[in-house]
Amino acid sequence: MSRCLVKGFLFEMVKTSSNVLFTQLKRAAIVALCLFVFCEWLIYYVVIYQCSWPELQSEGSERRFDPLRIMLLTDTHLLGPKHGHWFDKLRREWQMERAFQTAVAHFKPDVVFLLGDLFDEGLYSNDEEWDFYVHRFHKMFDRSENTEFHVVVGNHDIGFHPEASRDSHLFERFSSVFDSPSAKLINIKGNIFVLVNSIALQGDDCSMCSEAMRQLHAVADKLNCYQRSKKEIFEDIVKQDRTFCELPKDSPPPILIQHFPLYRETEMSCTGVDAPPPDLKQITNREKWEVVSKEMSNTLLTLIRPRLVLSGHTHHGCYLVHEDGTPEMTIPSFSWRNRNNPSFVLSVITPERYALSKCFIPRESTVIAVYIIAGLAFVLVNFRPTYRYFKTRRTCRQITLDCCVR
Repeated sequence: MSRCLVKGFLFEMVKTSSNVLFTQLKRAAIVALCLFVFCEWLIYYVVIYQCSWPELQSEGSERRFDPLRIMLLTDTHLLGPKHGHWFDKLRREWQMERAFQTAVAHFKPDVVFLLGDLFDEGLYSNDEEWDFYVHRFHKMFDRSENTEFHVVVGNHDIGFHPEASRDSHLFERFSSVFDSPSAKLINIKGNIFVLVNSIALQGDDCSMCSEAMRQLHAVADKLNCYQRSKKEIFEDIVKQDRTFCELPKDSPPPILIQHFPLYRETEMSCTGVDAPPPDLKQITNREKWEVVSKEMSNTLLTLIRPRLVLSGHTHHGCYLVHEDGTPEMTIPSFSWRNRNNPSFVLSVITPERYALSKCFIPRESTVIAVYIIAGLAFVLVNFRPTYRYFKTRRTCRQITLDCCVR
């Protein structure tokens, strides 16, 4: 009789402990699922929804224009088939896809500009790998048909000048897929944009560079069709007889978009919360590597005469005003691979003025910290019930052994 009582008691103890453990495991699964959904989905809404379109200050004397809303990002650096760990690729590409899709769905921009280095291994990919690369890119950066999408080429897409000039196929396949010639003029709601291939701005006689300068002068010809400029560089243009001008006579100065920043000796003049750290600010920029050469920068400013320059490439933020008064914003990388706090830029533009605002996406360190803190908190909360379960089983085992011995 006593043995039956002991067995019954032990059975109830084990059953109770097992029920407690099963409840804890269910709770753990629910918490883990909620944590995953928050860190991999909801956090993008929480962070990005804190951003908003900039307000465009206007004056009563201005003409009324329907403002153009644009989103700008750069240096996505999608990993290719040859370099990078698979988990790195999975993690960072998911981050960019969620951030982009959340931002586009919320802000609904009229136009998206991507300022180069779409791919990390464009230079090393054969045509089959390239096609798969492009397919992945379009899947990640899918958008509504109502949203225009324009890109400029970066050095990771086709290589720096030595590689790109040696193999013309690299730029040709990029240009054909993304409709991105070396110089392109776009007119959207009366706002003029000039997109330029920075890799081709070398000033030499390589075929890509020669074609880029021909296209650049053709763009300048359209911009100055009404003889608005009196500079000597346009003397041959001014002398031409015009029967038709593509752009309206009252068109505003263009916005120049390219991958490389215009020439600046160092980053010391850069301002912004995500500007380079002090030690990097002091490093001298190499012409044609970190920035466009000084000579070609002057040529661009003279030919295009932009009201604003937008660039990427450095992975850091930078806002400065050049000596001739032209402002430039360098946009940081959009990928966790290049910085802990990626961002994109929202801009509201009319032919007479513009406004810019920077929007940050979740920090990688924040997401990791949330995982670690939540995990540790859950372990601490459930330590006592788990410990009690295993202690009960050990006690029951010991009692059973004692009963058998007797």
